This record gives sequence, structure tokens and C-alpha cells, in this order.
Amino acid sequence: MVGVCGRYASGRDPRDLAGLFGVDRIDPVDEAADGAGNSDAPAAGDLPPDWNIAPTKSVYAVLERTDRGQPAARPVRRLRPVRWGLVPSWAASPKLGSSMINARIETVATKPAYRAALAARRCLLPADGYYEWAAGPDGAKTPYFLAPRDGGVLAMAGLYELWRDPGRHRDDPAAWLWSAVILTTRATDELEHLHDRMPVLVEPAHYTAWLDPGRADPVTARALLTPPPADWLRYHPVSRAVGNVANNGPQLAQPVSVLG
Repeated sequence: MVGVCGRYASGRDPRDLAGLFGVDRIDPVDEAADGAGNSDAPAAGDLPPDWNIAPTKSVYAVLERTDRGQPAARPVRRLRPVRWGLVPSWAASPKLGSSMINARIETVATKPAYRAALAARRCLLPADGYYEWAAGPDGAKTPYFLAPRDGGVLAMAGLYELWRDPGRHRDDPAAWLWSAVILTTRATDELEHLHDRMPVLVEPAHYTAWLDPGRADPVTARALLTPPPADWLRYHPVSRAVGNVANNGPQLAQPVSVLG
């Protein structure tokens, strides 16, 4: 069984995401930038649409950072690729990130791997929807796709981190790995029959406050993460083909009456 949240879909063009999230700059996939992100390279090399995003894949994150050379300037809101699976800065190897794809909001402020990021490196992970597996009448796991009723985009609350390869100089752009984790919370009453957990979803009115790197109090930051409206999400069964990460395409999120 895939754990929550273990698969999701993001098929929108990065320029569309930039408009939806008020992004100032799109960082290209092949950006040559150091850990502070000091690159003015034009957007190029976009991530492709992906309807079966699994851990360790590259995904888009919305985040805010102040450029190292202009510490007094306002933070820049950026859309940039990160690897799904947070690698703490103190990790001996990036392999640790493959098991750190979700963090429980109830304990994130006390976990050594996450508490520093909660205070200063919060992000949003855009998604068209996410998949959840629930037991069917025959006991087999049935995949469901959960998405906004209005066809909009989900903003999953996340944290990001930068890990430096100790074998490379810190000024080497290839020395830095950006990674992220999705925060999860108790599922709403309407969804708990699918799974007892769900991603933390941030409403547009809270985007700015959640992303603000100057909001360094973890307790205050967590207070922004309120449960979504009861009727915000719709869900439907989808093909079991989504269970194989090699399968991709928008058909994976389409409803089915007889599972294939």
C-alpha cells in the first residue's frame, strides 16, 4: 500500500502555477545556482507534467527567499524544482530523504529533522490532486483521486531543506540538493474512510503568511494550518494502473466504474 501522501499529480505548466501563486521568478530545472539561489538565469528546462509523482521525483515548490547579496530586500517568491523527500542539512547521505516524504503536523515542531525548516523554510507544493488507497468490498486496495471540486489547484503545506555534498566545495552549484516534505494532518470526517491522514492544505488567503521566511515562530506558523472546508475536495476511484510508478498520463486520474 502507498502511504499518505505517497502519490500525487501535477500537470500544470509552470507559468500557470506562477500566476496562481503570485510567483516572482521561475527557477529552471537545470539552474546553476548555489544554496542561496543566486541565479538570474531565465526559465528553461521545465519539469514535465506528471500524473504519478512518487517519492524522490523532482517536483515544483513555491517558496520565498532573500538573496544573499541583498539581505535587506524583500523575499523573492519563487517556483523551483525540489526533490520530494526531505534531506536534513546534517544527513550523512541524501538516501535518508527517500523515507522522509511526510511529516505529521502534530509533531513536526519537535522533530530534529524538521523543526529548523518549520521556523524558516516553509513552502507550498502545488498539485492537481493526490491519490489514496482504501480497502474495497473484496479486501483489495482501491486507488482514489482526490481533487478540488472547482477544478482548482491544491497547495499542500511543505517544508524544504538544502543539503550540501561534503565532497564538493560550497560554491559548486552541483554541491546543493533542494528537497521537501509534505505535512500531513488528521483526515476530515468526510475523508477518513479512505485514510486517517491527509495532506495539510493551505488556502489562498494564507499563502503569504505561510511562506513568509520572517515568521520564525513555529507555533504561529502552525496556527495558519486550519482544516479545509468540508466540501472542498471531491474523490472518485481510478485505475489500479496508478500503483505502478512507470505508468503516467492524465488518464490515471480519470474516474473508472470497473477498476483495471
